[in-house]
Amino acid sequence: MKYTVKTAENSTVRIAITLDPSEWNSALTKAYQKTKGKFNIPGFRKGKAPKHIIEQMYGKGVFFEEAINSSFGDYYFEILDKEPTIEPIDRPEIEIENISDDGITMIAIVPVKPEVKLGEYKGIKIEKVEYNVTDKEVDDELDRLVKRNAREIAVTDRPAQNGDITVIDYSGAIDGVKFEGGTAEKQNLELGSGSFIPGFEDGVVGMNIGETKDITVKFPEDYGAENLKGKDAVFTVTLHEIKVKEYPEVNDEFIKEAAGEESVEAFKTATKQKLQEANDKRAKAETEDKLIEKIAESCEVEIPQSLVERQIDSQVQEMQYRMMYQGLRLEDYLKYTKQTMDDYRKSFEETAKKQVKVQLVVDKILTVENIKATEEEINAKIEEQAKQMGKTLEEFKKDMQDRQLQYFENVATSEKLFAFLMANNQID
Repeated sequence: MKYTVKTAENSTVRIAITLDPSEWNSALTKAYQKTKGKFNIPGFRKGKAPKHIIEQMYGKGVFFEEAINSSFGDYYFEILDKEPTIEPIDRPEIEIENISDDGITMIAIVPVKPEVKLGEYKGIKIEKVEYNVTDKEVDDELDRLVKRNAREIAVTDRPAQNGDITVIDYSGAIDGVKFEGGTAEKQNLELGSGSFIPGFEDGVVGMNIGETKDITVKFPEDYGAENLKGKDAVFTVTLHEIKVKEYPEVNDEFIKEAAGEESVEAFKTATKQKLQEANDKRAKAETEDKLIEKIAESCEVEIPQSLVERQIDSQVQEMQYRMMYQGLRLEDYLKYTKQTMDDYRKSFEETAKKQVKVQLVVDKILTVENIKATEEEINAKIEEQAKQMGKTLEEFKKDMQDRQLQYFENVATSEKLFAFLMANNQID
């Protein structure tokens, strides 16, 4: 096999692969062996007809497609191993330049990572992102702790009022006909929470335990169910229980039991530190993003659409996962928002282009500055994860897959890159 490599237009490489008569004949023989069982030839059992007989009946090119596909796959990846500078970003397009008994020449048009013309990436000035914890944020955390430890106390000597937790049965009807999803038993409802249709909770206010009452409401015009939008409905409601939340007194004893800290002040100090650590991590990531985006602005690169589409695929998949956790389906969301999948994908395009450009710029800086994580740096990242799982480095690595190792290498390399960028630029 002989091959030549030539840079072509639009960030592609042209690889010409030529097989001599012997190599081409060998590929045809392999194709025959693989596919001969598909042919029914009179006078021969299935799969037993000689190669030349099949060619006489179906034409000389009967095995060409299989021979081309299999031989191209073998030789293409062999060439990529020999030519590490070729970095494919998508499947190649295959063309046949010539084919005969004397051999074949196959042309692969390979989309490759485009050339990046770096601008300034040292000496840039940006403002550092900072998020400082406020006393209110600490107080909010304490308030959440108190609410998590609240008790529910039954109330029997008065009607329901805003702030109460009620237990109700309800059955809804429109023009006297019950509708799907409009009936429930022993349903908890916090009055004033706004979790039901406007007017429903107000109707429960003033009811006594054991009382049954009809509450008339109107579904909002933008309600999720098409058949209920803007409709008047009557809910028959029975009130079974009224409960109120009793909150614990905030003192050192409560803090010791609920949070494991010695005092209220110790809780506030620990909480402030924890929140600040999270803020610092967030600020660091945003500062790094800000810096690399500023660097990317001065760089020139032709962004391949195939990489943009791949990035959009990733973003759409991430949104699907988020919706699944909320009990939603992307198909239902698109229907509700009256979008096609093409419309939805288009909404990610500009962001995807920026992300692709940033990644191409990052890769170029890594190459130019020869930044690569060492084995020790990669192991340090793996060990962090191992400790969280109660394992030693050796125990954790024993069960690791290649993609996991690649992940830790990427993390370590990324940290090394941004350490370099932060040291070589001015962060005010």
